[in-house]
Amino acid sequence: MSAKTGWRARAIALLSDAGGPWGNRGNGGSNGGGSGGNGPRNPWNAPPGGGGGRPRGPSPLDDLSRQLRDRFGGNGDGGSSWPMIRLVGGVVLGLWILFTSFHSIAPQERGIVTTFGAYSRTLESGIGLTLPAPIERVTKLNVAEIRTVDIPASSGVENFVLTGDQNIVDLDYSVRWSIADPELFRFQLTDPEETIREVAESAMRAAVSRVDLIGAIGAKRGQIEADVENRMRTILGAYRSGVRIEGVAIKRADPPTAVIDAFKDVTAAQQEAQSMINQANTYSQQVTQRALGEAQAFDKVYAQYKLSPNVTRRRMYYETMEQVLGKLDKTIIETPNVMPYLQLPPNARKAPEPTATARTGDR
Repeated sequence: MSAKTGWRARAIALLSDAGGPWGNRGNGGSNGGGSGGNGPRNPWNAPPGGGGGRPRGPSPLDDLSRQLRDRFGGNGDGGSSWPMIRLVGGVVLGLWILFTSFHSIAPQERGIVTTFGAYSRTLESGIGLTLPAPIERVTKLNVAEIRTVDIPASSGVENFVLTGDQNIVDLDYSVRWSIADPELFRFQLTDPEETIREVAESAMRAAVSRVDLIGAIGAKRGQIEADVENRMRTILGAYRSGVRIEGVAIKRADPPTAVIDAFKDVTAAQQEAQSMINQANTYSQQVTQRALGEAQAFDKVYAQYKLSPNVTRRRMYYETMEQVLGKLDKTIIETPNVMPYLQLPPNARKAPEPTATARTGDR
């Protein structure tokens, strides 16, 4: 009974006019929180002996707020902003871990993973997982891209190379390359493109020194390109560069500008001489083929002559007379004691007219 009486008294005290959650409406009562009351003290009233004019103590909500500030590091002077700062810091940290730990590698790419700057592994295409930065970092390399190095680097710049016959040729060429080994490419060469340029120049000078000027600007350009490509692959392989040479192309091969006009005249004369040589060779081949044909025809006739000499001799006689007399204006007489009228050819019928000298002499 005492417990029920206590809870009932507390409820009456909360709902009484003497006090409640909204403050003290009177100056004290028998059941209120005054100093002379017999019932339990109202928690929302002023403390005993405090008097009606004093401010009331902190509410339970204020106590809860104070406990939260104490737990999250607040000190009462702007400490209420610490929970928000910590929340924002946690979100930023989570995003940092997310974006530096998951990496999307395209099909044509490879990811080089380094742990504190040292090589760790290579990520294939797909989604790769690493430790967050700066513990591990990923460098993406496009291994399918075909890159080009132009020599010289800018147009209009002369690039003289010495040929095997001590002449000079001005060359413009390009080298196509790609990444073969991402690990070696990333760590072996400080400047891969500059290294490829220097190796290409060395290989080109070595290849051109084996041919003459005419071959360098004309017929042997394909041979030079293949030679340079093989030399570059050998040298870069010895460097362990991780570079694959795809091809070499000579874009321009001319004599120096100062002598290009004279060289064009020499080239034109050489081409004319070569054309005449080709014509002579063609005529020689035609005569040779005609002689071979006649010799083969004679062999066939001789084979028939051995089989029947008289018939073959008579047929050869008839063919020869047909070739000789076939173009003549002739009359054949076979009947004896007959004097036929022999018709003269048209050129012989017309008598020549006397010249002026002959007419003067007749006078």
